Amino acid sequence: MPEYLAPGVFVEEVSFRAKSIEGVSTTTTGFVGPTRFGPLDIEPEIVTSLVEFERTYGGREQLVYDDSPIHNYMWHGVRAFFEEGGKRLYVSRVYRPSDPDDDFSGHARGGLPGSPSPLSVLARFPGRAGDARVTFTFNVGQSLLISIGGAPRISSLQNRDVVWIRPIGTTLPSPSVPEDFYLALRDTVNDTWVFSSSSDDLSSAEVSLAELAPGSYEVRVVTVTVAVEPLNGGDPFVVGDLPLDPQHQRAGSPDSVFDYFARNPASLTRARTVPIMLLDDDATTLATGVGLLNAFFDADPNAVESPPAGLRAALQDLESSAGARSLSIVIDDGNDGERPLADEYAGRVDTTTDRKTGLKQLEDLEDISIVAAPGCTFQYEDPTYGPQARTIVRSLISHAERMKYCIAVLDSGDDQSISQVRAMRAQLDSKHAALYYPWVRVLDPVTQRETHMPPSGFVSGIYARNDVNRAVYKAPANEVVNLALGFERFLNKAQQEVLNPEGINCFRYFEGRGMRLWGARTISSDPEWKYVNIRRYFAYLERSIDKGTQWAVFEPNGEQLWANVRRTIEDFLLNEWQNGALLGEKPEKAYFVKCDRSTMSQNDLDNGRLICLIGIAPLKPAEFVIFRIGQWTADRKV
Repeated sequence: MPEYLAPGVFVEEVSFRAKSIEGVSTTTTGFVGPTRFGPLDIEPEIVTSLVEFERTYGGREQLVYDDSPIHNYMWHGVRAFFEEGGKRLYVSRVYRPSDPDDDFSGHARGGLPGSPSPLSVLARFPGRAGDARVTFTFNVGQSLLISIGGAPRISSLQNRDVVWIRPIGTTLPSPSVPEDFYLALRDTVNDTWVFSSSSDDLSSAEVSLAELAPGSYEVRVVTVTVAVEPLNGGDPFVVGDLPLDPQHQRAGSPDSVFDYFARNPASLTRARTVPIMLLDDDATTLATGVGLLNAFFDADPNAVESPPAGLRAALQDLESSAGARSLSIVIDDGNDGERPLADEYAGRVDTTTDRKTGLKQLEDLEDISIVAAPGCTFQYEDPTYGPQARTIVRSLISHAERMKYCIAVLDSGDDQSISQVRAMRAQLDSKHAALYYPWVRVLDPVTQRETHMPPSGFVSGIYARNDVNRAVYKAPANEVVNLALGFERFLNKAQQEVLNPEGINCFRYFEGRGMRLWGARTISSDPEWKYVNIRRYFAYLERSIDKGTQWAVFEPNGEQLWANVRRTIEDFLLNEWQNGALLGEKPEKAYFVKCDRSTMSQNDLDNGRLICLIGIAPLKPAEFVIFRIGQWTADRKV
């Protein structure tokens, strides 16, 4: 409450209207399943196209488990999602290592020669797509040695830069400072520079700045550019001019090549996108940037001098601003591990780092309203894998129920008969899930053959397209499946008459109307939640009201607050009715909102509870359109 203690004019802002509620998104989707590459336990970044997915999670090539290839169902699901109209997608990758005791099982790896290798290069994530050629290019900049008042000075040099010091021409037949690589160290006591070739100790420095006569020597900074080129194709990853010394810092932050390619990078963006990591197996050899440089040149059989002849030759032409020398390391033998099981899909939480995997990872993303696991039901009827697939389906349903405002899109099994899919459906019951049958036939761009893909990717995209083009309250059915060439099984009307009452949504072919999704029921036994659009529309309303009324928490719980809450929700529902989302010719027939002493007892008030009762008349889909036609005589009155 404002205070008025001295005379004057006071201008205050007040509100004469209710708060507004903004409708939430209903098209953001979460997929969980195996991919060829990509992070496992890092919070997923939103994906808005198939190209973005491939950049992070690898391409469309098949996965290989125990030398047996299997379709990359996640890639196909993502492709179908975007082709059918999907907009925003989160992907949680699951992976089952072949050797659980090896922290780097499945990672492509390589390194410099030696036992142990002074430097190991590993793919950041497991998978065959991690195989790559990693090229290290050492760059030498312009000379930084200048003369001020006849005294040598260094410009633009940073502490712990690796430099190359070389005499110029033949004016120094026996130079006091030999040509070599050095670590530049700032002597803050004497306000000068010293240079050491084997240590980071100021007292052991071999060269001081005073020994370097301008015009007789050059001091050039050496940096490295790292390029990672996937062996199986794809865009190369390149980052340039990284300092070599492990302890190098810029603006107080570590910025060396070791920090950029560290096992645990400084930022989540690097952890998602940087494809390799460097591990210094021999910390003694690589204690300084000079040690790293020498380790690379020692590994190159053509580098017989220090500095190597190739690098010296590149700098003989002083008109050239820089020289370079490259060395490549191939990292390979990455593998896709074994086929993930129910435990990998359900996910786990690392109690040490709080990092999550699988469906646990998606629980932190509240804007997801659709969840699916493309391909998890492949071999559903197999006696060995079948129990795992059934458990994964139940995990999806449990996840959707826990998240409240989410629906699980379930795949039927591949090559299932009608009796088998009915048996699958008979074991399930939830108002937060919908089952789709059969699988969709598409052209596989990998094998160039027609193959069958699980429905969930297509259906999730159709959900999004339906919401954008029409609205979430419209049933996501009678929609064309754009990518479909056919279906695993062509159903007729009589067969769907068996499946539809049981909540099994079917794909149908209609001559002249193409391949269509022809069902919009949940797998709930509760008739109140029979339709997918009713479930999703209520999730939309509930989450919109949830987010739009957070301002009311801890406000004084009295008549003024109750009236404000009523007006806020009534305005939101009025807008929904005007958009055609509710049944009723008048607003009072379409909805009601009550928030007063009739909805709250004194005990509720004493315990800090505000209770608002909302009733809504939703529109059900016209699932059965009936026209009754009879004969009529011209002279008969109606």
